[in-house]
Amino acid sequence: MIIVMNQNATASEIEAVEEKIVALGYKTHEIVGVERKVIGAIGDEKGRDRLQSIESMAGVESVFPILKPYKLASREVQAKDSVIYAGGVPIGGKPIAVMAGPCSVESKDQVVTTAKLVKQGGANFLRGGAFKPRTSPYSFQGLEEEGLKLLAEAREQTGLPIVTEVMNPREVDLVAKYADLVQVGARNVQNFSLLKELGKIQKPILLKRGMMTTIKEFLMSAEYILSEGNHNVVLCERGIRTFETATRNTLDISCIPVLKKETHLPIIIDPSHATGHWDLVESMARASIAAGADGLMIEVHPDPANAYSDGPQSLKPDKFIALMENLKGFVSLMGRTLNGS
Repeated sequence: MIIVMNQNATASEIEAVEEKIVALGYKTHEIVGVERKVIGAIGDEKGRDRLQSIESMAGVESVFPILKPYKLASREVQAKDSVIYAGGVPIGGKPIAVMAGPCSVESKDQVVTTAKLVKQGGANFLRGGAFKPRTSPYSFQGLEEEGLKLLAEAREQTGLPIVTEVMNPREVDLVAKYADLVQVGARNVQNFSLLKELGKIQKPILLKRGMMTTIKEFLMSAEYILSEGNHNVVLCERGIRTFETATRNTLDISCIPVLKKETHLPIIIDPSHATGHWDLVESMARASIAAGADGLMIEVHPDPANAYSDGPQSLKPDKFIALMENLKGFVSLMGRTLNGS
C-alpha cells in the first residue's frame, strides 16, 4: 500500500503512521515525493484491509494499493530511475557502464593482463568468475577464493571495481569481502535462499535473468533482495532459451523497454552469453544501447582458443578495444556517455 501524507502533516503524525504500519506487520519504505511525504507499506497483501484503516489517521491524505506484485521494484513505489554505485562507479543515468573480462579467472597473469587491457579500452568494471556454475560436474569449476584474491590484485593494479559471481548462500560473506558488485548467475535467479542472504548485505547485486525466466519472475527475484533491505540491485539480460540454435541463446532486446516501463532498476545487457559468438557481440551491444540499456557485460580473454570456459564468445583484447572505439559515436548519438567521454 502507498500512504500519502498531507502537505502540512507534522513529524509526530508521520511517526504515528509509520509505527502503525510496523505494528500491523509491514515494513515501511520511504518514497520520494515532490511536495509531501509518501510512505510505502510492504508486506503480505492479506492485511490490505487493515492498512486501509490508516486513511482515518491524522495527517493522512489517502491510501491506495500498489498494484504490481513486485512492490519495491515497481515504478509505483519509485518513478525516478535508480542509479546504483559499485566501487564508486555509477550504473544507470547518462553514462554507459561497461563490465569486461574473462569468464573464468585462470591465473594471475591472465586476469591482471586482461584487466589492464580492458581498462585501456575504456571498461570501468572488471568481470571474472572465481566460482563457476557449469552444466557438467567435470568442467572447470573455478579457483574459488584464490580466484577472488587474484581479482582483488587486478583491482589494486588497475583501479577497476570487480564483478564476480556467488553461487552458495554460505559463501555470500566471502564473495562480498572481495567483490564490488556481487553477481547472481542465470541458474540461481530463483535460488530464493541465496537472494534473501544477498538482501541482508549492502553490497550492490547484479541479478542475471534466467534462461527460461519471464520478466515478471525476473522482477519478483529482484524483489526478494529488495524486500530484505538491500536496494542496490542491477538487472542483467543475458539471453533466453528458445528453439533457435544459430546462437547460444536468444537476446531479448524487447525486455529493455519493457523493464524500463515496469521498474526503476538499471538494466545491463550481456551480449556475449546471449549470442555465444564473439563476432556477434558488437552489433548486439549497439542494439542494446539503442533500446535503452544502461550498460554492457562483455567477455574478453587474451587467448580465447585456450580459455578454460566460453572461449568462442570471448573477444580478444584488440577486438574489445576496437568495439569500444566504434561505440563512442553511436553512444553519443543516443545522448549517453561512454566511460566519462
